[in-house]
Amino acid sequence: MAMTAKPDVRPANPRFSSGPCAKRPGWSLEALQDAALGRSHRAKIGKTKLQQAIDETREILGVPADYRIGIVPASDTGAVEMAMWSLLGARGVDCLAWESFGAGWVTDAVKQLKLSDARTLEAPYGEIVDFADVDFDRDVVFTWNGTTSGVRVPNGDAIPAERQGLTICDATSAAFAQDLPFDKLDVVTFSWQKVLGGEAAHGMLILSPRAVERLESYKPAWPLPKIFRMVKGGKLIEGIFKGETINTPSMLCVEDYLDSLAWAKRIGGLAELKRRADANLAVIERFVEANGWLGFLAKTPEIRSNTSVCLTFTDPAVAALPEDGQAAFAKAVASVLEKEGVALDIGAYRDAPAGLRIWCGATVETSDLEALMPWLAWAYEAQKATLAQAA
Repeated sequence: MAMTAKPDVRPANPRFSSGPCAKRPGWSLEALQDAALGRSHRAKIGKTKLQQAIDETREILGVPADYRIGIVPASDTGAVEMAMWSLLGARGVDCLAWESFGAGWVTDAVKQLKLSDARTLEAPYGEIVDFADVDFDRDVVFTWNGTTSGVRVPNGDAIPAERQGLTICDATSAAFAQDLPFDKLDVVTFSWQKVLGGEAAHGMLILSPRAVERLESYKPAWPLPKIFRMVKGGKLIEGIFKGETINTPSMLCVEDYLDSLAWAKRIGGLAELKRRADANLAVIERFVEANGWLGFLAKTPEIRSNTSVCLTFTDPAVAALPEDGQAAFAKAVASVLEKEGVALDIGAYRDAPAGLRIWCGATVETSDLEALMPWLAWAYEAQKATLAQAA
């Protein structure tokens, strides 16, 4: 069979990293010219911008009016661990894991907090746990979208409205691309550098009234670092959820997030953000269907992510290689594409099965993914030929 010719059309933007993700189309440094630089974040201008970021997050995501939204340190990780350290221990907890970040929350619960009543429910990469096995009268910690495994929770139907426990949801690669049923979620976290392509190091923490009630009625047995403390004198520190951040935020990053939110509103809000991500996934789905040597790590379409799309090489000759051989093959394909300047940072996550991971969130243009697909075929065939020569 003749080799695929080297394509002559390149993606206009080769940035397909799963975090930090591509900036929104048309972004430039000029978007940050109104940043409140050299000013206190506690000055009126700083607090106004921080409150605006909270308000516009609420508007675009459709967060209920009685949910609190706070800007917190240390990205999504900081937001999740603030919630875990502050809320867990009041009742038993089910920790759900189907990829590396979920596994990290299991480690926090079992080895760091050393919770006496913690169950772990796990699924392999590409799958999710059976939610029928989850006890929602216990607290439940889980990722909505597995950034490193390319799976997502399809909906919130399995989460009962009348539950005794809290649901703590790491939604960092789902927010602004997928529907999040806030009535079923008591804690939702994400970071700016994912679907909207913002800058890193800042997290968002969204709390339901039930989560606030837990904070005000329960005191953990362990000490809380200052950056985790959300309660004083048994009452929620409301200022945290009005732009009075626990520690100093980067006003440059805040300005960038505001620019991302403004772009999201201009193009049509959440509905359009989801449509763009779905259209991007569809490009890869059509390509996989037409090319038998490539497959999705998440084989079930209903749980397949429309943001962090994880692919494996299903060619029998590649699949027959030992794990390190498969990893070397995938790494070589990704390396060739990076050297050609057509796809940057698309290797699978280090703990995930060998393959590729292509970000398809809303800041990625569908035309760039369409341009990338022939390059995937070209790089695969080139590496397959190298493999055959070495045999």
